Amino acid sequence: MRVTIRTDSSVKIGTGHVMRCLTLANILRMQGADVEFICKRHTGSLIPYIQKLKYNVHILKNVQFKDLDTYGSLFHSRLLGGTQKNDAKQCLSILKNTKPDLLIVDHYAIDQEWEKILKSTYKNLLVIDDLGDRSHVCDFLLDQNYGSTVKKYQALVPKKCLILLGPNYALLRPEFSKYREYSLGRRKNNKAKRILITFGGIDPDNYTGRVLKIFKKIQMPDYVNITVIMSSMSPFLKESQDLAKTMHIKTEVKVDVSNMAEIMMNSDIAIGAAGSTAWERCCLGLPTIQMVIAKNQEYVSRSLVQVGAVRLLERLDQIPYFIKNVNEWMLEVGEVASQVCDGLGANKVVKILTTFQK
Repeated sequence: MRVTIRTDSSVKIGTGHVMRCLTLANILRMQGADVEFICKRHTGSLIPYIQKLKYNVHILKNVQFKDLDTYGSLFHSRLLGGTQKNDAKQCLSILKNTKPDLLIVDHYAIDQEWEKILKSTYKNLLVIDDLGDRSHVCDFLLDQNYGSTVKKYQALVPKKCLILLGPNYALLRPEFSKYREYSLGRRKNNKAKRILITFGGIDPDNYTGRVLKIFKKIQMPDYVNITVIMSSMSPFLKESQDLAKTMHIKTEVKVDVSNMAEIMMNSDIAIGAAGSTAWERCCLGLPTIQMVIAKNQEYVSRSLVQVGAVRLLERLDQIPYFIKNVNEWMLEVGEVASQVCDGLGANKVVKILTTFQK
């Protein structure tokens, strides 16, 4: 089975799209598939990381325009680094050679315009989305958001399209389901001793640094410690590292970690964004103070707040209140969160994709 994945990462896009595609890629490869990527080398791209994992990456050229309208009508059009037509034209020569059985697209700036140009080059198309704001000509559509419905996509995909919805299809790495039982077990009577701060791989608006500055003003017991997770691509990494050295409680900044599940498992509460890591935290029952830092996170956050799976941080100055009362809400929130996602989604998706191949 030949699989090609079209996705991107950058300071503006973040790392979530690539990371969840890598989860799929790894499982597909373990089952014998030949997997390749198509990406653009944006600032902050994870192309070197993908290559480090021994995947072939076809690198497309960026095309910049002064006129914003030139990029296209989609809300996220400018993230593509050119027009869909230009992007598809570059992909055409690649796909004619690779002839994938399955093409996977995870990109907010791609819709049916791009897909129709390339229709003759692949057998099946999987679109990974969570916005529901554009049309696709795909065979499978995956939206791992809690509360997503078929109605959201009915008018946007062909009738024959198989729509996979909800966090039980969330593309989590295998270690999250592996550590799930232990993680849930250790939360029954624990206190908030270990605080995890993570605002995505890039954190372009420096939420990490701003949260650390707030913690400098909070009186905390001596037994509390803070772990910060950041990417080496983050423009504010050095600032956060310097801040960590000035904290009155033990604070450690970890960079480019490969054991995120283990870190979350051993954390008592988390403070972070409502991005793709929300499902990782839910799988491990990690009580979370969650903040919306991007428009595409609003739906996820609202859904999780409604069922009591997180505490919503609308303003950073609310952190002292949540920390002061943490032992009153953390156990209940963690238990509810654990019911949202079982961590086995990637295997379920791969099984469906391989079963329905033409």
